[in-house]
Amino acid sequence: MSTENEGTAVPPAPSAPPVPVETPAASAQSAAPEGGAPTAQIPTVPPSAPGAPEQTPAYASFGAGAPGAQGHDSGAPGAPFSAAEAGWPPPPPAVPSYADGGGSGAGGWGSSYGQPAPKSKNGRGGLVAAILVAALVAGGVGGGIGYSLAKNNDSSTDSTTVSAPSGSGDVKRASGTVANVAAKALPSTVTIEAESSSGSGGTGTGFVFDTQGHILTNNHVVADAVDGGKLTATFPNGKKYDAEVVGHAQGYDVAVIKLKNAPSDLKPLTLGDSDSVAVGDSTIAIGAPFGLSNTVTTGIISAKNRPVASSDGSASSKASYMSALQTDASINPGNSGGPLLDAQGAVIGINSAIQSSSSGGLGGTSQSGSIGLGFAIPINQAKHVAQQLIKTGKPVYPVIGASVSLEDGTGGAKITEQGASGSAAVTSGGPADKAGLKPGDVITKLDDQVIDSGPTLIGEIWTHQPGDVVKLTYTRDGKTHTAEVTLGQRDGDS
Repeated sequence: MSTENEGTAVPPAPSAPPVPVETPAASAQSAAPEGGAPTAQIPTVPPSAPGAPEQTPAYASFGAGAPGAQGHDSGAPGAPFSAAEAGWPPPPPAVPSYADGGGSGAGGWGSSYGQPAPKSKNGRGGLVAAILVAALVAGGVGGGIGYSLAKNNDSSTDSTTVSAPSGSGDVKRASGTVANVAAKALPSTVTIEAESSSGSGGTGTGFVFDTQGHILTNNHVVADAVDGGKLTATFPNGKKYDAEVVGHAQGYDVAVIKLKNAPSDLKPLTLGDSDSVAVGDSTIAIGAPFGLSNTVTTGIISAKNRPVASSDGSASSKASYMSALQTDASINPGNSGGPLLDAQGAVIGINSAIQSSSSGGLGGTSQSGSIGLGFAIPINQAKHVAQQLIKTGKPVYPVIGASVSLEDGTGGAKITEQGASGSAAVTSGGPADKAGLKPGDVITKLDDQVIDSGPTLIGEIWTHQPGDVVKLTYTRDGKTHTAEVTLGQRDGDS
């Protein structure tokens, strides 16, 4: 099974979600090198993981990226990662893939594309056009037949058809209906096209964050346009704007872009409270699955606090970690970065990854789709990250100053014996050191949240802010201990 994010494979954990879906180009390269399990500094994560374990489900990002994401395979196998190292974040074991298929040339949720030179009308675009034409023809034929039958039976006395009275007026829908919520939210969503300087790229989704023209989306949706690329945002009414990246956070998978010459009548979507969401609450997702802009799907919150590690599956990609909202609303490549709304139309999350069981498709290509397991970044966390990016252009991460193993089966997050490149696993004078933690300790809880793996711990730590005091429960030599840790801070993704 593969998960799409959107993501790289993370170590299978009882509560951990699937892994990112691989892109078509990358799906054939998922063999993992032999060696020990990679370790990552918490939350400062190493540059890359030694090698991904067997392909596991990947979280898919929204977008039309290639199906299936590969785990990171750079770095020496078995070498622990340290927070002091530049490589960040460490590739989790099997992880879900980005809903859009990922960025950085690997495709993302949305329709991935290459630089038109000139644009060809073959491929999926041509197929979609053919399908649409066929539908129109069928509709025309059906209409003609219907009219003919009605005309022939017009004088008949045994007709059972009933016509609605003309001029009956527009259909009125209650404020709580999906149609009403969608009608209000769609005008504030955009389909994003990101293209690198080399011509590769993909599509995803975003939504209006404020009246100044800031759009909130996923990092993997805009990654291709970060260094000299091209970025555009198109509203449902067809108006298209050039945009620029204001700031992006690889670890959180959050990015903020700003429209150039933004219109004065922008209407930001209302932000809800993701902490108050309950399992079973209704959800509405808006995005551009497989490039089909302005698509609305519905479902419920099927789980909360789901630990997810994901990436776009490319060799150079770094993992993202989240304690996600899980939904069964249909989410596919191209949905990445789009809003997950509650029944009142308030944003409760940013659709970021999916888990998919797809292993292939027509013509030998693999493009995973929804199986009812989508993952969204809680809006309470995304809002804080976005505000930080708008203010400084760089993300801030809370840390404990220790390297943990990303290996599964450790019964928690195990502090490694050594950090990356031979550095200390526990930073001298750091939060973990001050709290008395040592290499070999296995962290099993953060406050009341059960920790079953390194990626789970990273995702939980990142739901907090630097300076927050958390209680860690850990085992040492078979005995359980607790310690209060004041979280430190790390600026930027490197």
